[in-house]
Amino acid sequence: MTKARLFRLSVVLGSVFMILLIIVYWDNVGTAHFYLHTSFSRPHAPDAPPTAAQDEERKGLLDMDEFLEKLLSSGLRQNGPLNRKTEQAPLQGSSRPDLGNLEENVRGYDWSTRIARVSLDQEKLQAERRRALREFCANSSFTFPAKERSFDDIPNYELNHLIVDDRHGIIYCYVPKVACTNWKRVMIVLSESLLDQGVPYRDPLDIPREHVHNSSTHLTFNKFWRRYGKFSRHLMKIKLKKYTKFLFVRDPFVRLISAFRSKFELENEEFYRRFAIPMLKLYSNHTNLPTSVSEAFKAGLKVSFPDFIQYLLDPRTEKRAPFNEHWRQVYRLCHPCQIDYDFVGKLETLNEDAAHLLQLLKVDRLLHFPPSYRNRTASSWEEDWFAKIPLAWRQQLYKLYEADFVLFGYPKPENLLKD
Repeated sequence: MTKARLFRLSVVLGSVFMILLIIVYWDNVGTAHFYLHTSFSRPHAPDAPPTAAQDEERKGLLDMDEFLEKLLSSGLRQNGPLNRKTEQAPLQGSSRPDLGNLEENVRGYDWSTRIARVSLDQEKLQAERRRALREFCANSSFTFPAKERSFDDIPNYELNHLIVDDRHGIIYCYVPKVACTNWKRVMIVLSESLLDQGVPYRDPLDIPREHVHNSSTHLTFNKFWRRYGKFSRHLMKIKLKKYTKFLFVRDPFVRLISAFRSKFELENEEFYRRFAIPMLKLYSNHTNLPTSVSEAFKAGLKVSFPDFIQYLLDPRTEKRAPFNEHWRQVYRLCHPCQIDYDFVGKLETLNEDAAHLLQLLKVDRLLHFPPSYRNRTASSWEEDWFAKIPLAWRQQLYKLYEADFVLFGYPKPENLLKD
């Protein structure tokens, strides 16, 4: 009997060792292309009855899920959403960033001494935002593209906006033009994913902008495949279950105005070549355009806001490539009907929401959220910006972004959609 027990124990320990060895190996060298539907997947239509071999494989996957969950749980701090161990570290003072970047210079920072007061109603507000989001996701009469797919059906390249901080058990889905630069800075400080002369950054605003938006700086879900191979979806779903997940959103039309201002009203070489030149040719009938943005601006050749809207509505745009992340819909970036977010912040209440979130995460003693930009694109500008946009275009544009309006509680802009 003793020999049998020792044999079983040696088999179990050997299996655990091999699995850990495989994970470490994948973490260093990556793997070939595997794809796996796991036991967490949303049910699909029944197919042929499973064979005995398939039953064994399914049992093996369930055992692997259980093992990986225990393995991951052992490495976490006090797990459970919004229940992190407070780290006692001195709060670093914010220093002004080097405003060498053109966009930073133009927009600047709001350095007014305002202390964000966390409303007593913040918890109720969050509960309402999450409730509305879940109800609309469950409402079968409200549809939009890819709403009904499961998490396993989301391609890896569409998971590149989910940034993971394993040190604190946090997942942040970043949305461009919604304070994402500063939230990325916060994630870098918390995860200690970037060093300055061998020391992790402590002040978010000390991190240069070019490092903030460098994809190699952040651990994102789409990188799991190379690291963990067939175990990647298992690990993603375990972390989604145990980590605190948050995102910040913004009025969809105001976000479009902000994207247009920063990418086409400022000299941006990349966006000029990739987007402005095709827009000017297609919608403004320009030919023989300058090859550089500086030459184009000197000649007065700039994309107009109507050009930009026409580009978004043109069916050829999506056929060539998915929307750029700066104007891609939030539901396509963050998959709110497949991922159960614990916190939904809004740019319109950024100071209050950010302070409340950092307190909930118990990291408010480590850092403050950086000061917001001054002269931020305001909701009150909508009517002026859309004044020259034909009514039919406005109505089409609303349909294009309707899911973001509805899911995140933004009222339908009736004043823009009627004569």
